[in-house]
This record gives sequence, C-alpha cells and structure tokens, in this order.
Amino acid sequence: MAKAAITIKDVAREANVSVATVSRALNGHHNVAEPVRKLVREVAARLRYTPHAAARSLSSRSTQTIGVVLPDLYGEFFSELMRGIDGVARAHQRHLLVSSFHGDQQQQGKVLQAMRGRVDGLLVLSPYEEDGAGLEDNLPADIPTVLINTPLSDGAHPVFSIDDHAGAMAMTNHLLQAGHRRIAFIGGPERNHDARERLRGFRDAMAGFGGKAEAIELPGAFDEASGHQAGLALLKRGKLPDAVFAANDMMALGCLYALQHAGVRVPQQVALAGFDDIPLARFVHPSLTTMQVSIAELGEQAMSHLLHLIQGEDTPQSPGMTLLPSLIARQSTSAHGHPDPA
Repeated sequence: MAKAAITIKDVAREANVSVATVSRALNGHHNVAEPVRKLVREVAARLRYTPHAAARSLSSRSTQTIGVVLPDLYGEFFSELMRGIDGVARAHQRHLLVSSFHGDQQQQGKVLQAMRGRVDGLLVLSPYEEDGAGLEDNLPADIPTVLINTPLSDGAHPVFSIDDHAGAMAMTNHLLQAGHRRIAFIGGPERNHDARERLRGFRDAMAGFGGKAEAIELPGAFDEASGHQAGLALLKRGKLPDAVFAANDMMALGCLYALQHAGVRVPQQVALAGFDDIPLARFVHPSLTTMQVSIAELGEQAMSHLLHLIQGEDTPQSPGMTLLPSLIARQSTSAHGHPDPA
C-alpha cells in the first residue's frame, strides 16, 4: 500500500503550532516569529512536506509561474532566448509554462487563453506583422505582459526588440566597404517582421550606394535547409556573387555547406555573413561574420521587466527597449578588397 502524502496538518501537529501558522511561515509572511518560522521549516524539511501548488496559489493569489508564448521552439535563437529567460526565472524562484503556436494566429489565441489563471505574467514573441490585431484581441487585460520582437505598438504593452533594420544596413555597408559589388541576400519568412526589417535594411544600404552595386535577392525560411537551397541556387547561376548576406546565421551555415561542398572557397571566392551571432557561428570553419544580437540578454531584460510589473515596481508604463546589434567580423569575410578572381 502506498504511503499517505504528508499534509500541512502533519507539519502543524509535529511542530505543535496551528495550520495557519505553518501556512504563514512557509509562505514568507512577516507576522511569524523567526524561531517559529525556523522550526516549521525544519519540520517540513524533515517530513519532506511539499505545499500543494494549487492551494498555495489560491491563498496567495500567485502561481509563481510565468507564461512564455513563442512562435516555435526549434532553433538556436529560441534556445538562447529561453536561456536568458530561464536564468532570471530561476534566480527569482519562478516556474515557466512554455507553449508555441507554430505561426498559426488562431492557435496563438487558444494558447493565450489557456494561460489565464495559470500564470502571473506573460512573455509573448509574435513576429508576424498581420497578427497584430489578433494578438491585441487575445492578450489578457488582467495579466502583466511583455512583448518580445513583436510589431504591436498599442502603447499598452512594453516591447523588447532588436533594431533589425540598422543591423542589416551595417552589415551590407561592411560588405560594400570591403569592395564587394555583387551581393546576394537570403531573406527570411515573408510574414516575419524581423525578416522584413532586415530585407529593408539591405535594400536601403544598397540603394544608398548610388546604383554602383548589384543586389541579388533569394527566398529563405530562417533555417539551414533554406540557406542550403539558396546556396545551390547561386551555384546554378554560373557567375557567383562577391558576397552573400543571409538574414540569419542558420541560413548562412546552410549556404556555407552548399558552397564548400561545391569547392567554392569562403571567403576567397565568396564572402559570407549572417545575423544573430548564435553560439555555433564562431565554431564553424571559417568562423562566421555576423551581426551580434545578445539574444540571451534580450530574454533576460524582458523577463526582469515583467517581474517588476508583476511586483508593481514599474508604475509608469515603459515602452520597453530596442537592442542595437553590433558587427562581429570573422574569417568568412576576412579577404580585403575584391574577391579572388579564381
């Protein structure tokens, strides 16, 4: 027969105090003498008593849980973002309830509705521009919410994002200043706000060069496979570009594989650059030039701000924060001047 679970009444009886005193002592209330608090905690630890989460949330009106809603869970970007979020959550003894909606607006609404009553606050990443109205309709008004990389400017929710346009312009100008005149750009998903802003930055930088450079645009999906397909498409063109700028590192790595497999030397024949600075970018050969986005820091900042909102520490509504990427030049663009004519 299974052993009965230890209850709060068992702890109260063993410590010779009331059930209410045990509850106050374990929930950190100030109206408990320190010796009593210490005794209750020692008894609870000895008996291996675990407070019932649902009962605790009812009494304290807090779940100690943060909801994180993402468009996907796959990829280095989301892994790094979650690393930053999780670090702050653990430091503040908060649990995470994570869900994804796979780019489906209806599913996103269902996920957000399912978070009601289960979390104290929400972190939402929704990069799809046309989803703005649907997102606004489904955000719970009674739950503190911080948006990440989300093109929703309703003024009611702080947004933590990346200046993708400025980052793409900086990388394109870097390639132009290195002497490259035929530059291919591998874009991201058509509906994705980050992808659109990076494409806009590329086009603005190329236009700003006064028509002296040729732009080649290829589709992509922010994954290795689409970067590999774009690399194969460039190889079929016959005349290679001087440089390739992929809208994220995953696509750049896929393109790198296609070029190297075909015997094309990077950067001697074709320079290559990405965006995001995922951990793998520095460990491939040649190491990847990229725009460094502190993805983990983005998660940390958003999570920290949300905790302030939950605790009522930020009374004035903050607009959030926009992080400016920084250019990290590595081996994949290290050749100076025009590429090797060979």
